[in-house]
Amino acid sequence: MGRLPAQKCTRKCFAPVKKRIIIRDFQLTGSTQMKCVSFDAFRTLHLPDVHYIKPEHLFRERERVEAADWVLFPEYWQVNALVFGLNKKIFPSLSSYLIGHDKVEMTRAFQMVAPGHIPWTLIEPNDPQSAERVWDQMPLPFVAKIPKSSMGQGVFLIENRADWNTYLAKTPVIYVQEQLPIDRDLRIIVVGGKLVAGFWRCQGHDGFHNNLSQGGTVDIETPLPQAAVDLVLRVAQQLGIDHAGFDVAMVDGYPYLLEFNRLFGNTGLQGLSQQVSVAIEHYLRERSERDDDPIDPTPPLPVAV
Repeated sequence: MGRLPAQKCTRKCFAPVKKRIIIRDFQLTGSTQMKCVSFDAFRTLHLPDVHYIKPEHLFRERERVEAADWVLFPEYWQVNALVFGLNKKIFPSLSSYLIGHDKVEMTRAFQMVAPGHIPWTLIEPNDPQSAERVWDQMPLPFVAKIPKSSMGQGVFLIENRADWNTYLAKTPVIYVQEQLPIDRDLRIIVVGGKLVAGFWRCQGHDGFHNNLSQGGTVDIETPLPQAAVDLVLRVAQQLGIDHAGFDVAMVDGYPYLLEFNRLFGNTGLQGLSQQVSVAIEHYLRERSERDDDPIDPTPPLPVAV
């Protein structure tokens, strides 16, 4: 099969946000007393009145967990036991865990709610027939990813057969995307349906990775495109993702969702960790006052038996 020509974006351009960088201030209201336990001391360092429990002590500390209003940042292996075994409210949300755990699941969710904002993506089992079919379909160069990876690890630029064979030897599933013509992308941080911060990430010395952990740099001067911000807020709301750093590429003013990280880094901007903590506390208090637990909501009226 011959190679397909590279796709060209002809979509409408969008105006940028006037602010060059966004860090929101949140004012806490009300006096709701919350009992919270955390399984991640680092990410809840700036939250008041949170009791830290080592993840391996989950069952030893069952009574304390059961008495908590919120369980914060459990590890993935704890989620089913907490949500379905103890009927606990967890943060980040169940959706954030289930969708964010795997790039394949994440992309399929994106394709359902924002199909026009995803790079051309092929997902196939890693067998010889599928590998050859993908190789014939996707024009070089293209991007290949290992589905369960983060911080730029497990992302490959495929320029020839040798690159392709190296990738195939390392991944359980074939996941490839067209390479977009970009030298930077956006990191947009959302907590509880609200924008907390956003900035541009520029390519590092390798001319490929934008991740800060892979040598990328932060640009706080270039404005944030409103189209990207609006897209992220809409998708986060539709999917129920309440704590994430979304990565967005802009091509001719048009936003493409790349992925989101449930446990995003806080090193991009000074004071970001504290701002995220304030946003988390505001959101948890708001949710507690609404009592809208999606797992076991309080009915508005008595239920007849």
